[in-house]
Amino acid sequence: MNKALEGVRILDFSHLLQGPFATQMLGDMGADVIKIERAGSGDMFRGMTFFAKWVGGSESPNFLAWNRNKRSIALNLKSRKVHAAIMQMAKSADIVVQNFRPGVLAKLGYGYDDFNAVNPRIIYCSGSGYGEEGPYVGRPGQDMLIQGLAGLIANTGRGDQAPVPAGAGLADQIGAMNMVYGILSALYWREKTGKGQKIEVNLLAGMLAHLNQEYVAVLNLGEDFVRPNSGIGHPGMQAPFGIYETADKGYVSIAMSPFKTLYTVLEAPELAVYDDLTTLFDQRDEVFDKVNAETRKFTSADLMARLLSADIWCAEVKDIRRAAEDPQVTHMGMITSYEHPRGGTVKVVAPAVKMSETPASIDRPAPLIGQHGREILKEFGFSAEAIAELETSGDMTVDEA
Repeated sequence: MNKALEGVRILDFSHLLQGPFATQMLGDMGADVIKIERAGSGDMFRGMTFFAKWVGGSESPNFLAWNRNKRSIALNLKSRKVHAAIMQMAKSADIVVQNFRPGVLAKLGYGYDDFNAVNPRIIYCSGSGYGEEGPYVGRPGQDMLIQGLAGLIANTGRGDQAPVPAGAGLADQIGAMNMVYGILSALYWREKTGKGQKIEVNLLAGMLAHLNQEYVAVLNLGEDFVRPNSGIGHPGMQAPFGIYETADKGYVSIAMSPFKTLYTVLEAPELAVYDDLTTLFDQRDEVFDKVNAETRKFTSADLMARLLSADIWCAEVKDIRRAAEDPQVTHMGMITSYEHPRGGTVKVVAPAVKMSETPASIDRPAPLIGQHGREILKEFGFSAEAIAELETSGDMTVDEA
Protein backbone atom coordinates (compact mmCIF):
# COMPACT_ATOMS: atom_id res chain seq x y z
CA MET A 1 0.00 0.00 0.00
CA ASN A 2 1.34 3.43 -0.92
CA LYS A 3 1.82 5.86 1.96
CA ALA A 4 2.15 9.62 1.41
CA LEU A 5 5.20 10.01 3.68
CA GLU A 6 6.89 6.71 2.94
CA GLY A 7 10.65 7.20 3.01
CA VAL A 8 10.52 10.15 5.43
CA ARG A 9 12.48 9.44 8.61
CA ILE A 10 11.80 11.31 11.86
CA LEU A 11 13.94 11.43 15.01
CA ASP A 12 11.29 12.10 17.63
CA PHE A 13 12.53 13.39 21.00
CA SER A 14 9.07 14.58 22.03
CA HIS A 15 7.05 13.50 25.05
CA LEU A 16 3.60 13.92 26.61
CA LEU A 17 1.02 15.12 24.02
CA GLN A 18 1.94 17.97 21.65
CA GLY A 19 4.95 16.41 19.92
CA PRO A 20 3.84 12.77 20.10
CA PHE A 21 0.44 13.51 18.51
CA ALA A 22 2.20 15.38 15.71
CA THR A 23 4.60 12.55 14.98
CA GLN A 24 1.80 9.99 15.27
CA MET A 25 -0.13 11.80 12.53
CA LEU A 26 2.98 11.75 10.37
CA GLY A 27 3.48 8.07 11.20
CA ASP A 28 -0.10 7.30 10.20
CA MET A 29 0.81 8.69 6.78
CA GLY A 30 3.83 6.42 6.47
CA ALA A 31 6.76 8.28 8.03
CA ASP A 32 9.33 6.15 9.86
CA VAL A 33 9.10 7.63 13.35
CA ILE A 34 11.98 6.72 15.66
CA LYS A 35 10.90 7.68 19.17
CA ILE A 36 13.96 8.56 21.24
CA GLU A 37 13.04 8.09 24.90
CA ARG A 38 14.96 8.42 28.12
CA ALA A 39 16.70 5.22 29.13
CA GLY A 40 14.81 3.56 31.96
CA SER A 41 11.66 5.64 32.42
CA GLY A 42 10.83 6.66 28.85
CA ASP A 43 8.14 9.18 27.88
CA MET A 44 6.55 10.89 30.90
CA PHE A 45 3.10 9.82 29.65
CA ARG A 46 4.01 6.19 30.34
CA GLY A 47 3.58 6.97 34.04
CA MET A 48 0.34 8.96 33.77
CA THR A 49 -3.22 7.66 33.42
CA PHE A 50 -6.92 8.43 33.83
CA PHE A 51 -9.19 6.95 36.52
CA ALA A 52 -6.08 5.58 38.33
CA LYS A 53 -6.33 2.50 36.08
CA TRP A 54 -4.06 0.97 33.44
CA VAL A 55 -4.85 -0.75 30.13
CA GLY A 56 -4.00 -4.43 30.46
CA GLY A 57 -2.96 -3.71 34.04
CA SER A 58 0.23 -1.83 33.13
CA GLU A 59 -0.12 0.47 30.11
CA SER A 60 -1.08 4.14 30.11
CA PRO A 61 -4.08 5.04 27.92
CA ASN A 62 -2.48 8.46 27.48
CA PHE A 63 0.68 6.96 26.00
CA LEU A 64 -1.21 4.40 23.91
CA ALA A 65 -3.33 7.19 22.41
CA TRP A 66 -0.45 9.23 20.93
CA ASN A 67 2.35 6.80 20.08
CA ARG A 68 1.21 4.24 17.53
CA ASN A 69 3.17 3.79 14.30
CA LYS A 70 6.48 4.45 16.04
CA ARG A 71 9.58 2.51 16.97
CA SER A 72 11.20 3.21 20.33
CA ILE A 73 14.85 3.47 21.29
CA ALA A 74 15.66 4.39 24.90
CA LEU A 75 18.94 6.25 25.37
CA ASN A 76 20.89 8.27 27.93
CA LEU A 77 21.06 11.61 26.14
CA LYS A 78 23.84 12.82 28.46
CA SER A 79 26.21 10.14 27.20
CA ARG A 80 28.81 11.21 24.64
CA LYS A 81 28.61 7.79 23.01
CA VAL A 82 24.87 8.25 22.60
CA HIS A 83 25.39 11.74 21.22
CA ALA A 84 27.76 10.38 18.58
CA ALA A 85 25.25 7.64 17.70
CA ILE A 86 22.35 10.08 17.31
CA MET A 87 24.42 12.40 15.13
CA GLN A 88 25.23 9.40 12.96
CA MET A 89 21.51 8.71 12.66
CA ALA A 90 20.84 12.37 11.87
CA LYS A 91 22.95 12.21 8.71
CA SER A 92 20.19 10.29 6.95
CA ALA A 93 17.19 11.63 8.87
CA ASP A 94 14.72 14.13 7.45
CA ILE A 95 13.07 15.62 10.53
CA VAL A 96 13.78 16.16 14.21
CA VAL A 97 10.87 16.87 16.56
CA GLN A 98 11.20 17.91 20.19
CA ASN A 99 9.06 19.66 22.81
CA PHE A 100 11.37 20.05 25.78
CA ARG A 101 11.56 23.43 27.51
CA PRO A 102 13.55 25.91 25.40
CA GLY A 103 17.30 25.32 25.59
CA VAL A 104 17.20 21.93 27.33
CA LEU A 105 18.14 19.78 24.33
CA ALA A 106 20.56 22.36 22.95
CA LYS A 107 22.58 22.17 26.20
CA LEU A 108 22.95 18.44 25.58
CA GLY A 109 24.12 19.00 22.02
CA TYR A 110 20.81 18.34 20.28
CA GLY A 111 19.85 21.83 19.11
CA TYR A 112 19.09 22.87 15.56
CA ASP A 113 22.66 24.00 14.91
CA ASP A 114 24.02 20.63 16.02
CA PHE A 115 21.83 18.72 13.60
CA ASN A 116 22.23 21.24 10.80
CA ALA A 117 26.02 20.84 11.05
CA VAL A 118 25.79 17.15 10.10
CA ASN A 119 22.80 17.43 7.77
CA PRO A 120 21.89 20.81 6.20
CA ARG A 121 18.69 19.26 4.82
CA ILE A 122 17.36 18.51 8.29
CA ILE A 123 14.00 19.99 9.33
CA TYR A 124 14.05 20.71 13.07
CA CYS A 125 10.68 21.34 14.72
CA SER A 126 10.57 22.64 18.29
CA GLY A 127 7.41 22.83 20.34
CA SER A 128 7.14 24.85 23.54
CA GLY A 129 4.60 26.53 25.76
CA TYR A 130 5.43 30.17 25.11
CA GLY A 131 8.11 30.28 22.42
CA GLU A 132 11.90 30.34 22.51
CA GLU A 133 12.28 33.70 24.24
CA GLY A 134 10.33 36.31 26.20
CA PRO A 135 9.21 36.86 29.82
CA TYR A 136 7.47 33.47 30.11
CA VAL A 137 10.16 31.34 28.46
CA GLY A 138 11.05 29.60 31.74
CA ARG A 139 7.49 28.82 32.75
CA PRO A 140 5.93 25.35 32.42
CA GLY A 141 3.81 25.32 29.27
CA GLN A 142 1.02 22.92 30.21
CA ASP A 143 -2.25 22.71 28.26
CA MET A 144 -4.69 23.99 30.90
CA LEU A 145 -2.37 26.86 31.78
CA ILE A 146 -2.33 27.95 28.14
CA GLN A 147 -6.13 27.68 27.84
CA GLY A 148 -6.41 30.06 30.78
CA LEU A 149 -3.79 32.55 29.64
CA ALA A 150 -5.12 32.77 26.06
CA GLY A 151 -8.73 33.47 27.09
CA LEU A 152 -10.49 30.19 26.36
CA ILE A 153 -11.25 29.29 29.98
CA ALA A 154 -12.64 32.75 30.75
CA ASN A 155 -15.09 32.25 27.88
CA THR A 156 -16.32 28.85 29.05
CA GLY A 157 -18.98 28.01 31.64
CA ARG A 158 -21.72 30.02 33.35
CA GLY A 159 -21.18 33.57 34.55
CA ASP A 160 -22.40 32.87 38.08
CA GLN A 161 -19.84 30.07 38.50
CA ALA A 162 -16.09 29.72 38.07
CA PRO A 163 -14.87 29.46 34.47
CA VAL A 164 -13.98 25.95 33.34
CA PRO A 165 -11.31 24.49 31.03
CA ALA A 166 -12.19 22.37 28.02
CA GLY A 167 -12.54 18.66 28.79
CA ALA A 168 -9.61 17.74 26.53
CA GLY A 169 -6.08 18.95 25.83
CA LEU A 170 -7.03 21.44 23.12
CA ALA A 171 -3.92 23.64 23.36
CA ASP A 172 -1.61 20.63 23.05
CA GLN A 173 -3.59 19.17 20.18
CA ILE A 174 -3.71 22.47 18.31
CA GLY A 175 0.05 22.66 18.87
CA ALA A 176 0.41 19.21 17.32
CA MET A 177 -1.59 20.27 14.27
CA ASN A 178 0.63 23.33 13.89
CA MET A 179 3.72 21.12 14.08
CA VAL A 180 2.39 18.95 11.25
CA TYR A 181 1.42 22.07 9.27
CA GLY A 182 4.93 23.47 9.64
CA ILE A 183 6.72 20.20 8.94
CA LEU A 184 4.77 19.43 5.76
CA SER A 185 5.33 23.00 4.54
CA ALA A 186 9.06 22.66 5.23
CA LEU A 187 9.19 19.33 3.39
CA TYR A 188 7.61 20.96 0.35
CA TRP A 189 10.08 23.89 0.54
CA ARG A 190 12.99 21.46 0.81
CA GLU A 191 11.69 19.56 -2.21
CA LYS A 192 12.01 22.78 -4.22
CA THR A 193 15.23 24.18 -2.74
CA GLY A 194 17.09 21.34 -1.06
CA LYS A 195 17.25 23.37 2.16
CA GLY A 196 16.16 22.34 5.62
CA GLN A 197 15.06 24.80 8.27
CA LYS A 198 14.07 25.33 11.91
CA ILE A 199 10.40 25.45 12.85
CA GLU A 200 9.16 26.94 16.13
CA VAL A 201 5.67 26.12 17.38
CA ASN A 202 4.29 27.16 20.74
CA LEU A 203 1.02 26.43 22.52
CA LEU A 204 0.16 30.05 23.34
CA ALA A 205 0.48 31.23 19.73
CA GLY A 206 -1.56 28.26 18.52
CA MET A 207 -4.33 28.88 21.04
CA LEU A 208 -4.42 32.58 20.15
CA ALA A 209 -4.70 31.77 16.45
CA HIS A 210 -7.63 29.44 17.08
CA LEU A 211 -9.40 32.14 19.10
CA ASN A 212 -9.03 34.63 16.25
CA GLN A 213 -12.74 35.39 15.79
CA GLU A 214 -13.07 36.12 19.50
CA TYR A 215 -10.02 38.43 19.39
CA VAL A 216 -11.28 40.21 16.27
CA ALA A 217 -14.64 40.82 17.97
CA VAL A 218 -13.21 42.16 21.24
CA LEU A 219 -10.43 44.23 19.70
CA ASN A 220 -12.67 45.85 17.09
CA LEU A 221 -16.17 46.13 18.58
CA GLY A 222 -15.34 47.77 21.89
CA GLU A 223 -17.02 44.98 23.87
CA ASP A 224 -15.73 42.29 26.23
CA PHE A 225 -17.19 38.80 26.43
CA VAL A 226 -19.26 38.23 29.56
CA ARG A 227 -20.28 34.66 30.28
CA PRO A 228 -24.07 34.30 30.51
CA ASN A 229 -25.62 32.80 33.63
CA SER A 230 -27.45 30.20 31.57
CA GLY A 231 -26.50 27.43 29.16
CA ILE A 232 -25.88 29.75 26.22
CA GLY A 233 -23.00 28.12 24.33
CA HIS A 234 -20.81 31.15 23.65
CA PRO A 235 -20.51 34.46 25.53
CA GLY A 236 -20.81 36.45 22.31
CA MET A 237 -23.92 34.73 21.01
CA GLN A 238 -27.60 35.45 21.45
CA ALA A 239 -30.26 32.90 22.36
CA PRO A 240 -31.12 30.20 21.47
CA PHE A 241 -27.49 29.16 20.83
CA GLY A 242 -26.89 26.74 23.70
CA ILE A 243 -27.34 23.41 25.43
CA TYR A 244 -30.87 22.39 26.50
CA GLU A 245 -32.24 19.73 28.79
CA THR A 246 -34.70 17.02 27.78
CA ALA A 247 -37.29 14.96 29.62
CA ASP A 248 -35.06 11.87 29.88
CA LYS A 249 -32.23 13.80 31.58
CA GLY A 250 -30.36 14.22 28.31
CA TYR A 251 -29.11 17.33 26.53
CA VAL A 252 -29.44 18.71 23.01
CA SER A 253 -27.34 21.48 21.52
CA ILE A 254 -29.08 24.05 19.32
CA ALA A 255 -26.91 26.26 17.11
CA MET A 256 -27.71 29.19 14.81
CA SER A 257 -31.31 28.75 13.69
CA PRO A 258 -34.26 31.09 12.96
CA PHE A 259 -35.90 31.69 16.33
CA LYS A 260 -39.37 31.64 14.80
CA THR A 261 -38.75 28.17 13.42
CA LEU A 262 -37.65 26.99 16.84
CA TYR A 263 -40.59 28.28 18.85
CA THR A 264 -42.98 27.01 16.17
CA VAL A 265 -41.49 23.52 16.40
CA LEU A 266 -41.67 23.67 20.20
CA GLU A 267 -45.32 24.79 19.95
CA ALA A 268 -44.53 27.81 22.12
CA PRO A 269 -45.91 30.88 20.25
CA GLU A 270 -45.59 33.00 23.39
CA LEU A 271 -41.84 33.13 22.72
CA ALA A 272 -42.49 35.30 19.66
CA VAL A 273 -42.15 38.44 21.81
CA TYR A 274 -38.39 37.81 21.97
CA ASP A 275 -37.89 37.42 18.22
CA ASP A 276 -35.49 40.31 17.69
CA LEU A 277 -31.69 40.05 17.45
CA THR A 278 -31.00 42.67 20.12
CA THR A 279 -33.60 41.22 22.48
CA LEU A 280 -32.29 37.69 21.97
CA PHE A 281 -28.86 38.92 23.11
CA ASP A 282 -29.83 41.35 25.87
CA GLN A 283 -32.33 38.94 27.44
CA ARG A 284 -30.61 35.72 26.45
CA ASP A 285 -30.64 34.17 29.93
CA GLU A 286 -34.39 34.73 30.22
CA VAL A 287 -34.95 33.34 26.71
CA PHE A 288 -32.76 30.34 27.51
CA ASP A 289 -34.79 29.50 30.60
CA LYS A 290 -38.07 29.69 28.69
CA VAL A 291 -36.78 27.58 25.79
CA ASN A 292 -35.28 25.12 28.28
CA ALA A 293 -38.69 24.74 29.94
CA GLU A 294 -40.13 23.77 26.54
CA THR A 295 -37.36 21.31 25.59
CA ARG A 296 -37.84 19.51 28.90
CA LYS A 297 -41.28 18.43 27.67
CA PHE A 298 -39.69 16.10 25.09
CA THR A 299 -37.34 13.15 25.25
CA SER A 300 -34.02 13.61 23.47
CA ALA A 301 -35.14 11.40 20.59
CA ASP A 302 -38.47 13.20 20.17
CA LEU A 303 -36.85 16.64 20.37
CA MET A 304 -34.16 15.71 17.85
CA ALA A 305 -36.79 14.39 15.43
CA ARG A 306 -38.80 17.61 15.67
CA LEU A 307 -35.77 19.88 15.28
CA LEU A 308 -34.26 17.95 12.38
CA SER A 309 -37.58 17.85 10.54
CA ALA A 310 -37.51 21.67 10.57
CA ASP A 311 -33.84 21.79 9.52
CA ILE A 312 -32.80 23.36 12.81
CA TRP A 313 -29.08 23.01 13.50
CA CYS A 314 -28.94 20.61 16.42
CA ALA A 315 -27.19 17.57 17.85
CA GLU A 316 -27.58 15.35 20.86
CA VAL A 317 -24.93 15.87 23.55
CA LYS A 318 -23.20 12.55 24.20
CA ASP A 319 -20.53 11.32 26.56
CA ILE A 320 -17.46 9.51 25.21
CA ARG A 321 -18.92 6.00 25.49
CA ARG A 322 -22.16 6.91 23.71
CA ALA A 323 -20.32 8.97 21.09
CA ALA A 324 -18.14 5.96 20.27
CA GLU A 325 -21.34 4.03 19.50
CA ASP A 326 -22.95 6.83 17.46
CA PRO A 327 -24.18 5.57 14.06
CA GLN A 328 -22.26 8.24 12.13
CA VAL A 329 -19.06 7.49 14.05
CA THR A 330 -19.60 3.80 13.32
CA HIS A 331 -20.29 4.48 9.64
CA MET A 332 -17.02 6.42 9.33
CA GLY A 333 -15.08 3.59 10.98
CA MET A 334 -13.61 6.02 13.49
CA ILE A 335 -13.28 3.52 16.33
CA THR A 336 -10.72 0.83 15.58
CA SER A 337 -8.14 -1.17 17.54
CA TYR A 338 -4.63 -2.52 17.53
CA GLU A 339 -2.95 -5.39 19.35
CA HIS A 340 -0.43 -4.42 22.02
CA PRO A 341 2.05 -6.89 23.56
CA ARG A 342 0.98 -5.96 27.10
CA GLY A 343 -2.22 -3.98 26.71
CA GLY A 344 -3.97 -6.59 24.58
CA THR A 345 -6.62 -5.31 22.19
CA VAL A 346 -6.49 -1.52 22.50
CA LYS A 347 -9.47 0.42 21.15
CA VAL A 348 -8.44 3.75 19.61
CA VAL A 349 -9.72 6.53 17.38
CA ALA A 350 -8.73 5.99 13.74
CA PRO A 351 -6.86 8.56 11.64
CA ALA A 352 -9.18 11.47 10.85
CA VAL A 353 -7.93 12.30 7.34
CA LYS A 354 -9.09 10.10 4.45
CA MET A 355 -6.98 9.96 1.28
CA SER A 356 -7.94 8.09 -1.88
CA GLU A 357 -4.46 7.16 -3.11
CA THR A 358 -2.34 7.11 0.04
CA PRO A 359 -4.61 6.22 2.95
CA ALA A 360 -3.44 6.52 6.53
CA SER A 361 -3.28 3.30 8.53
CA ILE A 362 -2.25 1.90 11.90
CA ASP A 363 0.62 -0.50 11.24
CA ARG A 364 2.32 -0.61 14.65
CA PRO A 365 1.05 -0.45 18.23
CA ALA A 366 2.52 2.05 20.66
CA PRO A 367 5.98 0.64 21.49
CA LEU A 368 7.44 -0.63 24.73
CA ILE A 369 10.36 1.37 26.16
CA GLY A 370 13.32 0.93 23.82
CA GLN A 371 11.62 -2.02 22.14
CA HIS A 372 13.26 -1.41 18.76
CA GLY A 373 16.62 -0.06 19.92
CA ARG A 374 18.74 -2.88 18.58
CA GLU A 375 17.06 -3.06 15.18
CA ILE A 376 17.21 0.72 14.74
CA LEU A 377 20.93 0.93 15.47
CA LYS A 378 21.59 -2.05 13.21
CA GLU A 379 19.79 -0.25 10.37
CA PHE A 380 22.15 2.70 10.84
CA GLY A 381 25.20 0.47 10.53
CA PHE A 382 26.11 -0.10 14.17
CA SER A 383 27.81 -3.38 14.91
CA ALA A 384 26.49 -5.96 17.36
CA GLU A 385 29.46 -5.16 19.61
CA ALA A 386 28.73 -1.42 19.63
CA ILE A 387 25.06 -2.05 20.40
CA ALA A 388 25.93 -4.46 23.21
CA GLU A 389 28.35 -1.90 24.67
CA LEU A 390 25.59 0.72 24.86
CA GLU A 391 23.36 -1.76 26.70
CA THR A 392 26.10 -2.93 29.06
CA SER A 393 27.01 0.65 29.99
CA GLY A 394 23.37 1.47 30.78
CA ASP A 395 23.22 4.06 28.02
CA MET A 396 20.47 2.11 26.27
CA THR A 397 17.62 0.06 27.69
CA VAL A 398 15.53 -2.45 25.75
CA ASP A 399 12.12 -3.86 26.73
CA GLU A 400 11.04 -6.58 24.37
CA ALA A 401 8.16 -8.00 26.45
